[in-house]
Amino acid sequence: MNAINYSQLLQLVWPEIIVVAVALILMATDLLVLRKAALRLRFAVAILLGSLGCTIAIARITLAPVQANLLDGTIIASPLTNLVQIALLVLTVFTLFLSANSTFTEHVGEFVLLILVATAGMMFLVASQDLLVIFISLELLSLSLYILAAFSKRSVQSWEAALKYFLFGGMSAAFLLFGFSLLYGLANSTSLVHIAAAFHGPSLNPLLVIAIVTSTIGLGFKVAAAPFHFWAPDVYQGAPAPSAAFIASGSKVASFFVFFQLAAIGLAGAEGTATLPNVVRGWVLVVALVATVSMLLGNLVAIRQSGLRRLIAYSAVAHAGYMLLAIVTHTEQSLAALLYYVITYALGTIGTFAVIDVVEQQRGSDQFSSFDGLSRQAPVLSFGLAIFILSLAGIPPLAGFFAKFYLFVSVLQGSKSLVWLVVLAIAMSAVSLYYYLRVLKRVYVTPPSADLPALRSPLLSQVLVLVLAATTILFGCAPHLLLQWIQAAIQASGL
Repeated sequence: MNAINYSQLLQLVWPEIIVVAVALILMATDLLVLRKAALRLRFAVAILLGSLGCTIAIARITLAPVQANLLDGTIIASPLTNLVQIALLVLTVFTLFLSANSTFTEHVGEFVLLILVATAGMMFLVASQDLLVIFISLELLSLSLYILAAFSKRSVQSWEAALKYFLFGGMSAAFLLFGFSLLYGLANSTSLVHIAAAFHGPSLNPLLVIAIVTSTIGLGFKVAAAPFHFWAPDVYQGAPAPSAAFIASGSKVASFFVFFQLAAIGLAGAEGTATLPNVVRGWVLVVALVATVSMLLGNLVAIRQSGLRRLIAYSAVAHAGYMLLAIVTHTEQSLAALLYYVITYALGTIGTFAVIDVVEQQRGSDQFSSFDGLSRQAPVLSFGLAIFILSLAGIPPLAGFFAKFYLFVSVLQGSKSLVWLVVLAIAMSAVSLYYYLRVLKRVYVTPPSADLPALRSPLLSQVLVLVLAATTILFGCAPHLLLQWIQAAIQASGL
């Protein structure tokens, strides 16, 4: 690589450099200056510095956009990658503000640093079409998330969740690396474009079939798709609320985006079909089967949950099934639908965890009984929770409704033979309405029991919930505000 390429590389990764540099600065500030200060002050300073770093990175992406492809996709900057990176940075800012009232750790600088390092990993992940960089970025993200899940040292549940997350994550990384190594061996390249060019002919190489299956297993773990979801309920249950919200939001956006790129770009020519009864072997069939299992298992198991965290975990498995339909279709329209869906889903999930965090801190549990009569003591939080829950259920005019509607339309327009998947998704969405409404019944109908302590809503939590709820309503009533941006970015990027 010559000097001009090094200069170009520096231009491409400036946003990531900014995020990591601010992370190091805020940790040094916390350790050297604020170590003996009050916990709330330390969190406030760390959150402000972290948010400032994310804002500067967003400004760099927006005001000085760079469009380039370095070393056959090793690092890519395009309107589409810029959009996804901005979305990741915004979700990180919301996650940081969610942790403002946290008391689960005294290691504030380290906690916020890990969130920012994970964000940098996600930014590298979505800005590459090279197997090696994708794997390294995924591991940087995953290692940060494992530690974040275990950050509540006083909670045995947090330790247990992190250990399971780490063990399952290690196995999934092994599957993913094995699949990537087979793809490299077959194509003699780590570039997704070059890998796709190496596949020709109607029949698939048996090694390619193994690579497809193992890569799907590895990425299925990252997006919590069944049957690779075993870590999700325990991590959602045991991890600190900010960590769980971050795992359930930002990492999903990055993982689904790279999953789509690997399938649509790297495995182009090995699609096959999932048309019944004329099934053709290929990655489409594998992803369609995973989507089917996710929708069925996620929704049916969620019915039996009695705690909101685990309910959100199993509903996340179901939503992963819906979003995988966009990958099965792999068109420009389905990519736009996927990005709209996963971004609005992430906003609603962070908002839900913001409410859970307040209830847990003051009532000690996330069980449904802890939400009894919440609307009478915390009307703002109850309103926000209702918006988030109804959006996840797909009720108009909220963002979740348009996300599902546009996703299903894009699937049918991409391939009418996939109507069976859309019918199944609609049926499972109807099932999900039942368990979502159980939560709202507790909040608005069931009176609080006498032994429940009174609940006080912190001002910052109310503001955060209102902002997220307003955004959910806005993107539902005016979806073009986000969708036009996504579609323009896809077209400008030539995808």
